[in-house]
Amino acid sequence: MPKDLRGGTPTYWTKFGQGDRPALLLHCSLAHSGAWAGVAAELDDMLAMTAFDLPGHGRSADWQEGVEMQGQSLDMALDLMDGPADLIGHSFGATVALRLAVERPEMVKSLTLIEPPYVAVIKADHPGIELDDDHVMARFDRLLDAGDREQAARVFTEAWGDGRPWEALRAETRAAMVDRIHLIQANNPALRDDVAHMLRPGVLEAVSVPVLLIEGGDSPAEVAMIQDGLERRLPDTRRVVFEGAGHMVALTHAKQVGAEIRKFLEEIA
Repeated sequence: MPKDLRGGTPTYWTKFGQGDRPALLLHCSLAHSGAWAGVAAELDDMLAMTAFDLPGHGRSADWQEGVEMQGQSLDMALDLMDGPADLIGHSFGATVALRLAVERPEMVKSLTLIEPPYVAVIKADHPGIELDDDHVMARFDRLLDAGDREQAARVFTEAWGDGRPWEALRAETRAAMVDRIHLIQANNPALRDDVAHMLRPGVLEAVSVPVLLIEGGDSPAEVAMIQDGLERRLPDTRRVVFEGAGHMVALTHAKQVGAEIRKFLEEIA
């Protein structure tokens, strides 16, 4: 698959699908573009899909320290688009898709947001609230700052993974997560501090494209609170909850997720 300079970053991307409707797929943290294979298989005849590796992930170049991670990802995404497309994002990738719709609305036909961990939404809606995620991430930060990358990766993935314990993951998967675990902290300005100011009054309310919100019924409680906040702000939303699924619903329930995206795109067409 191609690799070239996109948005100033050496970028690797994968193509899926035989359809004539363009779509851009944005994966979650610690994953890579190939993670979309299951969902893409369900949309093969409908969409012409481009999935790229985010900074520091897969075969793309590393995150540029000192550069805002979500903004770097956004620049890469825009440089891969030839025109308006349907955006499908999972976790951190979903927040990149949402920001693209805010900053470049002419490039977006629709949004599918699968569990965006946009914790700033909760903080804006419930000032002073104490979240379980606050304690998880405080422990994560202490471990990472102390240089214990493996324990930091364990803490993060057991909270925001697919429900399996750390030891149940393949050794090569664990090693890849440990290698990239510093990228989680790089996401904080966007996810926790709202560096793009998308929560200012009227910003998300101006997103006019149809939006599909997807979540797992067994995901951290923060997910539903974030989706509630997005649903209140975004004018045109549909929402689907997969009972028995967790944060990695796009991987563990790829067939069902693909079917819901197909239904959504057919409806808005």
